[in-house]
Amino acid sequence: MTMDTKNGSGRTTGRGIGLAAVRGLALALVSLPGAVLCFCLSLVSIALIPIGVGIVTTPYVLTGVRAFADARRVLAAEWGGVRIPPAYRPLPKDANPWARTFGMLRDPATWRDLRWLPVDMTAGFVTALLPAVLLLYPLEGFALALGLWRVFPDGYWYGFVPVTGQASAFGAAALGLVLLFLAHFLTPRLLGVHFRLTRAVLGSNQGELAERVRVLTETRRDAVDTSAAELRRIERDLHDGAQARLVAVGMDLGTIEALLDKDPARAKELIAQARKSSVEALTELRELVRGIHPPVLAERGLGDAVRALALRLPVATEVSVDLPGRAEAPVESAAYFAVSEVITNAVKHAGADRIWVDLHRADGMLRATVTDNGKGGAVIGAGSGLAGVERRLGTFDGVLAVSSPAGGPTMVTMEIPCA
Repeated sequence: MTMDTKNGSGRTTGRGIGLAAVRGLALALVSLPGAVLCFCLSLVSIALIPIGVGIVTTPYVLTGVRAFADARRVLAAEWGGVRIPPAYRPLPKDANPWARTFGMLRDPATWRDLRWLPVDMTAGFVTALLPAVLLLYPLEGFALALGLWRVFPDGYWYGFVPVTGQASAFGAAALGLVLLFLAHFLTPRLLGVHFRLTRAVLGSNQGELAERVRVLTETRRDAVDTSAAELRRIERDLHDGAQARLVAVGMDLGTIEALLDKDPARAKELIAQARKSSVEALTELRELVRGIHPPVLAERGLGDAVRALALRLPVATEVSVDLPGRAEAPVESAAYFAVSEVITNAVKHAGADRIWVDLHRADGMLRATVTDNGKGGAVIGAGSGLAGVERRLGTFDGVLAVSSPAGGPTMVTMEIPCA
């Protein structure tokens, strides 16, 4: 039977209640061991800094803690509709272990992560487990009423009901019915409480204006650096590719003009060579234009552009698109190149033989998720391609979250605000 109730976002069916309970149970089973492991490793690694060992291990441990926190940010957004933007300070690409260690330790976001871990293994564990308990515990009361009480000859306490006979077993079933009624209303809300607790501890505690200024300053600098690097790349490609070929064509045409009367056969050979060079120059110009802004992206939109990209990949790629309209051109371009970079990383470094891409829009956000079945272990760090993707998205107030346990699979989720 399907039951309906109302929560803050509308009507929730019995299926939604069961889904919330399953998700809460999964969170509880993951949060407790994951938080304990991350917290213990962090304490040990930081304690070993004075003897030098921690200088090497701490960046890796804290990167793992950030990956664990980023995975929770993804689940908070997808399961609870609670957005928890990361606010990690970028590290220099060429930073040595000493600079990386103390750069991460000076970041307030690192200490928010470390404060969140003990909360996640205690209050977070309880709030994640309660939805499942509220849904499953009534089943025990019903089982007692059906005769399970006979297994306990000395009596059994079900909640505050002492079960010593059939009559009291019916009382346990009545209590279970009350709990099931409460679960009908509270289960989805309790999962929301878990994610709001996570946001309260894990979210940035800086003033909103100060945080906004800092983020805008960083993203502006990254945008300027990226634009300058892109202009240098275009100039280099033009100089070394198409320009050199066009100069060669011009020289060939000059030679052809001189040989037309003296050596027609040689002139004919040079004409064929000039034609080949012009075709190659045109191909290189097309590739250069595609790298700046793919024509299919401008003409047919993000969904078809990503589908066209998938067709050129050497691995099987499935693309799912649910975009009711087109976003602004800069947003589409940023999303396209971010997805392209993530897919390229999966093909080159993850050893994946299957990739899934999902594009959809919800709550004013353009969300792109790229999942692969590769070896995992992807992190957002200095020198990583994902760090460049994060900087590209940051220009548009976008966020990047990565879930990539050792052995895979890897899931990279990107969100960009869009009208």
